[in-house]
Amino acid sequence: MLNYVWIGLIILGIGTAVYFDARDIYQDKYRNKDWLEINYQSSTKGFEKEDQGIVYIEKSKFNSFYNQNYDNDVKLPAKLIFTDKNKGRLIIDVNGNAPEIWKTMAKALGEKNDLIAEFVVKEQFESELTLDAKFEEVSFLKMKGLTNGLLDIVNTAVQIALGLIGIMALWLGVMKVAEEAGLIKIIAKSVRPITKFLFPDVPQDHPAMGSMIMNISANMLGLSNAATPFGLKAMEDLNTLNPKKDTATDAMCMFLAVNTAGLTLIPATAIAIRAAAGSSDPAIIIGTSIFGASCATITGVTAAKIFANYPLIKNDFSGWIKSRKKSLSVIASIILLILLSIFTPLGKIIGSLLSWINPETFKLVIGYISILAIPALIFSFLTFGLIKKVKVYEKFVEGAKEGFNVAVRIIPYLVAMLAAIGIFRYGGAMDLLVYVLSPLTNLIGMPAEALPMALMRPLSGSGSLGIMTEIIKTHGPDSLLGIMVSTYFGSTETTFYVLAVYFGAVNIQKTRYALPVGLMADVAGILGATFIVNMLFK
Repeated sequence: MLNYVWIGLIILGIGTAVYFDARDIYQDKYRNKDWLEINYQSSTKGFEKEDQGIVYIEKSKFNSFYNQNYDNDVKLPAKLIFTDKNKGRLIIDVNGNAPEIWKTMAKALGEKNDLIAEFVVKEQFESELTLDAKFEEVSFLKMKGLTNGLLDIVNTAVQIALGLIGIMALWLGVMKVAEEAGLIKIIAKSVRPITKFLFPDVPQDHPAMGSMIMNISANMLGLSNAATPFGLKAMEDLNTLNPKKDTATDAMCMFLAVNTAGLTLIPATAIAIRAAAGSSDPAIIIGTSIFGASCATITGVTAAKIFANYPLIKNDFSGWIKSRKKSLSVIASIILLILLSIFTPLGKIIGSLLSWINPETFKLVIGYISILAIPALIFSFLTFGLIKKVKVYEKFVEGAKEGFNVAVRIIPYLVAMLAAIGIFRYGGAMDLLVYVLSPLTNLIGMPAEALPMALMRPLSGSGSLGIMTEIIKTHGPDSLLGIMVSTYFGSTETTFYVLAVYFGAVNIQKTRYALPVGLMADVAGILGATFIVNMLFK
């Protein structure tokens, strides 16, 4: 399925870019061959070869020329450079007050904040000129943006992978010591009831159990720099039990379901962004994020169990439905009960149960844990190794070598996935999807401005972070919209990134149901976050 999604993202991204560029050319959106009348006022009351001043255009004239709905008269700093008595180049400083279409044109021309045009003087007064100006030709904006964005994102993919080398070497070295000392088996034994339910096909004394437990624990504490190495180690251990090395096992899919659900006790990144934006209570999203992530986790685990125990048979789907009437009716009843709870007093009860949480105290406790966890883990693991008379240095180096190899091996998978996501995003397919889905999301209480964040979160961590930051900056961190997008960030995970990295580490080609389960968890997390934020803050 991942193959179809990957090529689908690319086709949709390129196809949408071609459509938007063709439409702009057909509609002559940027008026490339037309002259615009502009009033220019000199700041020096005289016109030398180069002159500083201000351009002025009435909003009615500007809107008529570009077919826009700009609210104000255009008034921007500018510079004239005469190449002849009545001709030359006009350079307009496209600052924050400029119309969006001029900002787009300046960006497309690669001139940073400058928009350049050739001009001819029509009339001249003491310190004013009436000019006819024709701007440099602007075309294929989406395709240019797609190309530039694609080059940036593939470089980012390589930087991410190379940046993992040090972290991977450190943690897999520590894990190797703990494994040789028998500590991982002890940890796995302590949570055996949970792991036996989640991963029944994995022997309870297998090294994969310890790696998965460490990964999930690190994720819950927000220790992403430790969680990824543990997760990659877990995938390698799980692959030793895999009879088909190119196909994901049920245990792998369940492990990815738990990871993509993104259950974190403290969403540190979102809280930091809110604090930097001047929020009066940056940690207010802790409770809402836990609620949203819990919805995602329950959905992901349930979906993975259903797919594992009730595989869809392509040739007899109707027969499968008939043979599972009772099971499906129970599942449908549970889903209906959950949906009804959102619109009945049961939803209020859920909200009241969360009211006891003191965000500041919770943030303080988890903050101390986050700070002390990594040094404590390294110290305790290595000390336990010494007590058990393990050659800690030799085993650490042995594990570190494995970390280096894994980090390098995931580069092609990461480049492939992030390239497809970049094409989809920069080609304009994301904007088109937002437009199509907006009527539906309005019905569930999701503002249209929050939809890009909800759609971007499963695709790109940096992309969703940028959208969240921009929304918080525009609408305020303590607004309903600011709290909602912050909760989205803390309630879900970058599903496509996780799949690419974790499956790429063990060369898994056939991901089976891992992707739909991850996306179902994302949808549940977004819906849960939308519900709880609307209930508590609207």
